[in-house]
Amino acid sequence: MKRIYAIEDVCIGCHLCEIHCQVEHSRSRNIIKTFKDEVPPPSRISVEEDGPASFALQCRHCPEPYCAYACIAGAIYQDEQTGEVIQDRDKCIGCWTCVLSCTKGAIRADTRGPRKAAKCDLCPGRETPACVEMCPNDALYVKEEQF
Repeated sequence: MKRIYAIEDVCIGCHLCEIHCQVEHSRSRNIIKTFKDEVPPPSRISVEEDGPASFALQCRHCPEPYCAYACIAGAIYQDEQTGEVIQDRDKCIGCWTCVLSCTKGAIRADTRGPRKAAKCDLCPGRETPACVEMCPNDALYVKEEQF
């Protein structure tokens, strides 16, 4: 299973990971159109800052996914083979119990249309997630782990 990790010592808190996540999950996938012509989706990654220290936080694909246990619609579940915590946005009913139950604070409320939750999906269809690929300081990296 892929996991994204942050290197706190080299993160400069530029928030570009957030921007490129929003672009990747927008309708146009174009940076200008995403912010000029669309209502951008919530970023599925957020930069936490405390003075000079900063790091990016997104879904950790926890071995014990409380968000999946709390999801009353079955929209979030853990893949039995890979361990990845997956969200089926079509099943999401927008109750946001997953947002409340995530111990990392990594699930966001998406209020653009019908209420939905938004969590890191590791950018399906891409070899490297957008946040990792676009980080100018290589403060994010992907590591393949056994489940």
